[in-house]
Amino acid sequence: MHLYPEGVEELDGAFAVYAEEPPLGFDAVSVEDVDADWPDRWRDFHHGVRVGQFWVGPPWEAIVIDPGRAFGTGAHPTTRLTLELLQTLQPGSLLDVGCGSGVLSIAAAKLGFAPVVGVDLDDAAVEATLANAAVNGVTVDARRADALVDELPATDVVLANVQLELVERLLPRLAAPLAVASGYLDRDRPAVDGWEPVDRREADGWAADLLRLSRR
Repeated sequence: MHLYPEGVEELDGAFAVYAEEPPLGFDAVSVEDVDADWPDRWRDFHHGVRVGQFWVGPPWEAIVIDPGRAFGTGAHPTTRLTLELLQTLQPGSLLDVGCGSGVLSIAAAKLGFAPVVGVDLDDAAVEATLANAAVNGVTVDARRADALVDELPATDVVLANVQLELVERLLPRLAAPLAVASGYLDRDRPAVDGWEPVDRREADGWAADLLRLSRR
């Protein structure tokens, strides 16, 4: 039995989960076989999006991001909202937690943030981030790490486009004065002692927040 699916796709308000066996935590409504090329079929419908001064998309459209088999194409509202807030900040050192395919790390580097460190639990995400950074001519130090357990570098800004629960567990561990958090619905807001909201963006039912460390 697989603990984690090999892929998840949102379809008409539900989720298609790709795995050899139904993964734990999912209630299967129906089960059917799929073609072996399912991990690559998304290329047929994935296109780029514009966010502020960035155009984010796949290399077959002669633009910047190839997700490979890591999460993060730049098209999801939480990615766009995080990019919007990122462009309001002065460049400095930056940590991207859950870097995925490297969209946010690369955007930060292009905005002048340095050094940029990306961490992710998925080896495929680290590989995709390093490859995409090279294609885009920027430097990103991507590494495999558990942000809730491993030591994190002190930076000026932290990006965390992850679930709300993870955001709230992560914030107390950060050695940074500013954090951009997303990955949750617009009805939700991070609530962590010592962090105060500064700015908020919402789109399509999702939200992103700029948070400032107020005290320890």
